[in-house]
Amino acid sequence: MLKIGNLLIEKYPLLLAPMEDVTDPSFRQLCKLFGVDLMYTEFISSEALIRNVGKSLLKLRIDDSERPVGIQIYGENIDSMVEAAKIAETANPELIDINFGCPVKKIAGRGAGAGMLCNIPKMIEMTEKIVKAVRLPVTVKTRLGWDDNSKHIVEIAERLQDTGIQAIAIHGRTRAQMYTGKADWSLIGEVKNNPRMKIPVIGNGDINSGSMAKEYFERYNVDAIMVGRASIGRPYIFKEIKHFLEHGTEMTPLLLEEKVKMAKTHFEKSIQWKGFPRGLFEMRKHFSNYFKALPDFKEIRIKLVTSMDQNEIFDTLDFIQEKYKV
Repeated sequence: MLKIGNLLIEKYPLLLAPMEDVTDPSFRQLCKLFGVDLMYTEFISSEALIRNVGKSLLKLRIDDSERPVGIQIYGENIDSMVEAAKIAETANPELIDINFGCPVKKIAGRGAGAGMLCNIPKMIEMTEKIVKAVRLPVTVKTRLGWDDNSKHIVEIAERLQDTGIQAIAIHGRTRAQMYTGKADWSLIGEVKNNPRMKIPVIGNGDINSGSMAKEYFERYNVDAIMVGRASIGRPYIFKEIKHFLEHGTEMTPLLLEEKVKMAKTHFEKSIQWKGFPRGLFEMRKHFSNYFKALPDFKEIRIKLVTSMDQNEIFDTLDFIQEKYKV
């Protein structure tokens, strides 16, 4: 069970991780159809938000059909983060989430995201001030530490809890690992089983199947599981996981025609939401995954991810359905 403020999600909660250029409304709406319990916006720069940058303001838009939704913000300046949290609150999400986990150089390298793991006192001060500045529940997403020599997440989680946050999501890698190697859930389990921890602990990293989700729920006793990269081009993963959690068996795979229809809908919504060509560019990572299991798919995939013609892409999707139909 997951309880954050007035939000209550019963047994085996599944969350969609915030991902830049991925978790926009076009993708969130699909994930919602497949049973995800809580989603997050793409992460939003605090500096861009307080300066009314159009792209960042667009990320604040939430459709009621997507709820519950959290808005995630990041930045290195405490005052800017506090102001950004107040602005995000006006969009009326269910919660405000602070990104202390993004490992990319342009963010972590300047002290934001996972870069905050190099300055724990500042992390704590920033979190405390944001909690006091808004009425909504505040949560945090972070990593095990900066590198193998600084995996202090058990202590950090305690200190973050003391600021008043209402949940913590932990990605089982260090910043130095980026997304390589295997996520270490043992430390996530230590945080959850620390008798001082009273807030929900959400585990994140490598979950890509129902059997794995069930095993990790039971082994590490986390309050919820957050799915990230495994959902790209696979919004139905949440339905697959829930089916296994409920029945102990794998869900019958979706038909190819269902995936084609889904990809078309996703593409249309992406263009509608982000315009052309940006909506097309951001669909390419999804196209690669929607059909990656098909044999001899390389040439078709290249066409999907290089074409600049919307009609050609729809024709290619029709061709996939015709070519591989049983």
